[in-house]
Amino acid sequence: MSQPEAESQSFKCNVIILAEPDADRRSYLRHVLEFLDCDVLVAEDAKEMAEYAKRAEQRPTSVFLSAELPEPQRVEMMGAVAAATPRPAAFLLADERTQHSIGGDMLGVVTLPAHFDGLTNLLHKAQVYSESQRQGEGPRRPVELFRSLSGNGRATRRINQMIEQVASSDATVLVLGESGTGKEVVARKLHYHSNRRGKPFVPVNCGAIPGDLLESELFGHEKGAFTGAITARQGRFELAEGGTLFLDEIGDMSMHMQVKLLRVLQERTFERVGSNKTIHCDVRIIAATHRNLEAAIAEGKFREDLFYRLNVFPIEMAPLRERVEDIPVLVNDLIRRIEHEKRGSVRLTPAAVTALQHYRWSGNVRELANLIERLAILYPYGVVDLPDLPEKFRAGIQLPVLESEDELPEVTVPGMEPGTVASAPRLPNDGLDLKAHLSHLEQNLIRQALDDCDGVVAHAAKKLKMRRTTLVEKLRKYGLHRGHELTGA
Repeated sequence: MSQPEAESQSFKCNVIILAEPDADRRSYLRHVLEFLDCDVLVAEDAKEMAEYAKRAEQRPTSVFLSAELPEPQRVEMMGAVAAATPRPAAFLLADERTQHSIGGDMLGVVTLPAHFDGLTNLLHKAQVYSESQRQGEGPRRPVELFRSLSGNGRATRRINQMIEQVASSDATVLVLGESGTGKEVVARKLHYHSNRRGKPFVPVNCGAIPGDLLESELFGHEKGAFTGAITARQGRFELAEGGTLFLDEIGDMSMHMQVKLLRVLQERTFERVGSNKTIHCDVRIIAATHRNLEAAIAEGKFREDLFYRLNVFPIEMAPLRERVEDIPVLVNDLIRRIEHEKRGSVRLTPAAVTALQHYRWSGNVRELANLIERLAILYPYGVVDLPDLPEKFRAGIQLPVLESEDELPEVTVPGMEPGTVASAPRLPNDGLDLKAHLSHLEQNLIRQALDDCDGVVAHAAKKLKMRRTTLVEKLRKYGLHRGHELTGA
C-alpha cells in the first residue's frame, strides 16, 4: 500500500472477532465497531475463534480478547489465532482501571470506554499488520530484487541506464560517491545483470582490513607462509573466479598493495603469499570509494596508473539530498524489505514523507534505511505521521497555512449565467500553497458541520454530503474530535 492509501483507507473491510464474556461490554463494543463499518463476530471458545479466523482470511481481521477471560481460555484462543494463515492482529480488551500486561503476540490494548483516535489508530495498525502478513503468501522474492536501485528521479534513471549499458561487458567499473549512497547496490546490480550472474559475487572492504593482512585476504596464502598460517587458504580472487570481485573503499588501500593490484589488473595473474606458483584469474573488477582519487593522486596517496586502470567506466552516485524525488519509492522499498525479512512493518503518511524530502541526509540511503527500521520498532504496524518523526527530521518544515479564506483578495469573474459576474479569491502575486489552503478550508467546514450537528458524526456527514466513514477518516487525519469517547451516534 502506498502512503496516501494508508492515510485515506477506511475500515469498512475490517472483521473484528470479539471474545468478551460481559454482555454489556460486548453490546457496547459491537455498537461502536459497527459504527466504524466493521463486521463483528463473537467467539465463545477457541473452536469458534479458529473457524471465524479461517472464514475471514480474505479480509483484514483483528481479534479483541478480553482481559476478563480466564487465563487458560485466553491462551487457548491465542493458540487458535496463531495457527491462522494469515494471522489476525490481536489486541487485549481492558478497562481503564484494570491492571494488565500484553505479551509479544499482541499488538496493543483497546482501553474501554473507547476513544475515537485510539481505536482508529489500532484499526489502522491492524490493517498494516494484515498487509504485512499477506506479503509472505506468494512466492518468496529473491534477495536480488532488494538490491535494485530504487527511484524515479533523473539521476537514478541515468545510473540505471549506465548499468544496463556496461553490465554485459567485462569492463572495470569505478563507482564514486558519498558513504551510504548505495555503491554496493550498484555493484551487485551490475553482477546480477551480467553474463557472470551464475558465478560468485565477492565483496572486500579494503578499508576494514589491515594493510599487512590485505594481501593474504586478496591472494590467499600457503601453509607456513607466516606465523599463524597453519593451513593453505584461498584468497578472494580465487573465490571470485568466473564472477565479480567488488573492491570497496579502494581509496584506503596502501601504496604497497596498489602496486600488487595493478599487476593483477594488467596481467590477470597472481601468486599466493608464500608461493611462487602463478595462478591465472578470470574475474571482473568493480571498485568503489567515497574519496576524491584525483586529489589523492595529487597528494601522492594513490597511484595514477592504477586510477586509469580502474576508471574505465566511472559511475557517479548522487547523494540522496540531490534526488529527493526518489525518497517515496525508497521508503516503500525499505518497508517491503523489512516485511520480507519478517521484522515487522510500518506506514508513513504523506506529511511524514514530505518532511523526509526536506531533510539533508548526510548519511544518504543508509541513514534512511536506519530511520525506517527504527520507526518499525517504535511504531510496530502503525502509521507514522509528521509529529511522530524524530525532531531533527522535522526541523525546518514550515508549510504555510492561511488563517482564513478572507486573507485572499477578491476579484470579479464572469458568473455562471451569461451577463452576470461573481466574486472569487484572487491568487496572490507570490503564489500560495494550494494544498495547505484547501486543507484549512476543509477543516473549517468540518468543524462548522460538527458544531451545527452537536458533534454527531453521522449527521455532520449528511450535511457535508459524504459517507460517514469518509468523515471519520478526515477527523482522524486532521486530529479533530480527539479525546471524545465513542458512542456510535
